[in-house]
Amino acid sequence: MTPTQQQEAEFESFALAQRSALRRYAYYLSGDWSEADDIVQKALAKLFAAWNRIEPTGAGAYARRVVTNVFFSHRRLAWVRKERTAERLPETAIERPQEEVDLRLSVGAAMERLTPRERATLVLRFWEQLSVADTAAALGCSAGTVKSQTARGLGKLRRELAEPPLVRAR
Repeated sequence: MTPTQQQEAEFESFALAQRSALRRYAYYLSGDWSEADDIVQKALAKLFAAWNRIEPTGAGAYARRVVTNVFFSHRRLAWVRKERTAERLPETAIERPQEEVDLRLSVGAAMERLTPRERATLVLRFWEQLSVADTAAALGCSAGTVKSQTARGLGKLRRELAEPPLVRAR
């Protein structure tokens, strides 16, 4: 069953309103803006195909779930690789204290070393500020799994960030 014109208009309104938040969420998951764009584009295509079956009140949570699932499947594909062509990030026009930059880079690098599920759990819990129950619904798992993934992910981040940078294993 294809969506009606009214459903298409509702979807377009939803997509325009939520695209920035979904893109930001996908970026927090992937750590790469272009990958985030790909993830959101695929997720919105899947959402559109299922739009006539989605309750309007739960569309936001359903959209995050689809983005999460697309991220997981994106990471499972063997041909998806991050290219790193420069050893140093280019200079930016925004001046920030070096400590802030170092901390942001360290946290970003530590997040990349988490498993996709741990990373998704931490992003949903702390960046998106979802409850344990909402995070469990978004990931399609139990509240206990969210709690254990949160504890494991935070433990790994604490260990990663506590080690001196030169000693840290890659």
